[in-house]
Amino acid sequence: MAVIRAKTWPSRSGGERPEARFTLTPCDGGSRLVLAGDWTATRVAKAASSLGAAVSNHRIVLLDVEDVERLDTAGVFVLTERGGLAQELLAKAAGAANRPDLERLGELVGERLPDVATVKARPAQGRRGLAALGAAIERETRAAFLNLAFYGELVIALGRLVRQPGRIRRAPTVSQMDSAGISAIPIVIAANFFVGATIAFLGASLLAQFGASVFAVELVGVGVLREFAVLITAIILAGRSASSFAAGIGAMKMNQEIDAMEVMGVDPMDALVLPRFAALVLMAPLLTFLAMVAGLAGGLLVLWPVLDLSPQFFLTRIVNNVGVIHFAVGMVKAPVMAIVVAAIGCRHGFEVGGDVESLGGHVTSAVVQALFAIIAIDAVFALMFLEMNL
Repeated sequence: MAVIRAKTWPSRSGGERPEARFTLTPCDGGSRLVLAGDWTATRVAKAASSLGAAVSNHRIVLLDVEDVERLDTAGVFVLTERGGLAQELLAKAAGAANRPDLERLGELVGERLPDVATVKARPAQGRRGLAALGAAIERETRAAFLNLAFYGELVIALGRLVRQPGRIRRAPTVSQMDSAGISAIPIVIAANFFVGATIAFLGASLLAQFGASVFAVELVGVGVLREFAVLITAIILAGRSASSFAAGIGAMKMNQEIDAMEVMGVDPMDALVLPRFAALVLMAPLLTFLAMVAGLAGGLLVLWPVLDLSPQFFLTRIVNNVGVIHFAVGMVKAPVMAIVVAAIGCRHGFEVGGDVESLGGHVTSAVVQALFAIIAIDAVFALMFLEMNL
């Protein structure tokens, strides 16, 4: 095992800081690496470019840091990654110098950088695909367990809310209803209007080949009320609300605001999750209803000039032939979609780490997982209603 000799870490003032430099000298059992100069981010570049090649054919058994003036995380990275030195060396050096700040630096190295033995134990080229597959399976399994744990905490929080309705925070809930629901009305109406118009145009064109153009009205009614209105609305909520929830909670996690809330005795589930959850569940049926109206309006405006069907005739066929069943089927799906979108967005917000890269990754994952869950749930509902003859 390598030994470190470090007496002092002096701080010299005056003049320009010296460049980081090193020398290799033979000693018992291997080589001694002698460091000198300023091993910081601004002075370590030249040493970093040559250190790896210099120590590649040497077994470092002694590290001499007596002449090192300053050392920061950039220097630690160079020594660990380029020089191939074990992380324990820095920790021992810090302890030998009797410097608490350097001891902490050694601990940070051990936490953040991979061990040299781990780096050297990377799988061969032919096994990397299998290793990546195993890592992906492990990652997704862990995510599934985290999902279940979060849903369990959410169910417990909802149980407390049912017993004590006064626990709900009204002001944040109303604010989230405005940002996640009211603000989404224009895009929901516009998207579903064009979807209804597209269904009507395609239906009229295809059914005209069989002399059944009038049935395009039923096609628009069933498609919009049963599937497209709730599905398009849920997709929009996944893009807007899931990302917004993950980004908002994740930013608070990065700024340690959630830790501060826990120290003050405030439950983050009550303060952050339940208002967003309640707002989305309450607003999803309203948005779905407006989406249905917009989709039917789009179909009406296409079929009116194309097939010369009056609005009265269109609405009469919708009421008589489509009926309330398809409307009820679409409305039943809306709260379920909202629950899934809110839960996924909030969970990924709590999983954000301490950097911006983690925030962006979890926001993206929240949207992708919400979209996948929406499509999967819609398929499950389709099978359920098929078995129920609805």
